[in-house]
Amino acid sequence: MKNIFVNLKRFDVPKAYGGICQMDDPKAWIRWVIEECVEKGLGKMENVKVTFLLPESLIITARERLADYPVGETGGINVGCQGVFREDVALGGNFGAFTTNRPASAAKAIGCTWVIIGHSEERKDKLDVIERFEPACRQDERLWLKAMKAVNGIIADEVRCSLKVGLNVLLCVGETEEERGHGEFEQQKPRIREVLKTQLEQSLRFISANEAQGHMVIGYEPVWAIGPGKVPPDAEYISFVSAYIKSVVEVMLGFEPPVVYGGGLKEENAAMIAGIDTIDGGLVALTRFTGDIAFEPKGLKAIIDKYIQ
Repeated sequence: MKNIFVNLKRFDVPKAYGGICQMDDPKAWIRWVIEECVEKGLGKMENVKVTFLLPESLIITARERLADYPVGETGGINVGCQGVFREDVALGGNFGAFTTNRPASAAKAIGCTWVIIGHSEERKDKLDVIERFEPACRQDERLWLKAMKAVNGIIADEVRCSLKVGLNVLLCVGETEEERGHGEFEQQKPRIREVLKTQLEQSLRFISANEAQGHMVIGYEPVWAIGPGKVPPDAEYISFVSAYIKSVVEVMLGFEPPVVYGGGLKEENAAMIAGIDTIDGGLVALTRFTGDIAFEPKGLKAIIDKYIQ
């Protein structure tokens, strides 16, 4: 099974407000996206699952539009959210006093089946908060490692809450340019291994094999390669990292998880990524990267076609 995740980030913000939603009404836009994807057959592809990771304001609308179609037309399309809170409601416990935060139970209640956790933007946000408390942490290796451990601990709580209520988890890991360091690839490999192993071990420390197997995918994000003008990793690099991720999780939990490429699956790199044995799909954000940047269902279909060919 190949997993294609579509992280639509802040597509609930129209262009008039500085966003990139192509319509003034974001709910109308997500209805159009679902309609186009169903009509293009993305819900009935053999051995391919497409999961939309949406801002909370678009989730219910997307779920309702999917429900208008026969199950046979939409079985391969899932809807998920962009993160959950580190704590959750509980029978006989906290009824939900989590103002501004989205507990996993709330995501489950509105129809989500997936959640993305540990995305590089989420990790950066949490580290920024720590840095505001202690600006010197980036210059002090001991403090920085402590900060990273705290962030991974929060992510571990989010993973635990998600799996507990039956959400599937896309857990993102990846190294920054600073963490990767300089030198040739062979010189970088030990540093890359150390970063990924630490993230995985600290982010999955509360999880058992029974909870995770069949319900977790690891997304590899080469943070150093994401953004305009950046050079993406080649097949050798992605193959090395994805194989290593599988081996770390197998040692921890006794199974090899699916690993998807989270550095931006595009029409230009889909064939190359599909040819890597240890990669099981990818993460899409945009389908048009120049001029009027956008996400379009026809572009998603073109990416998937390239991948499965």
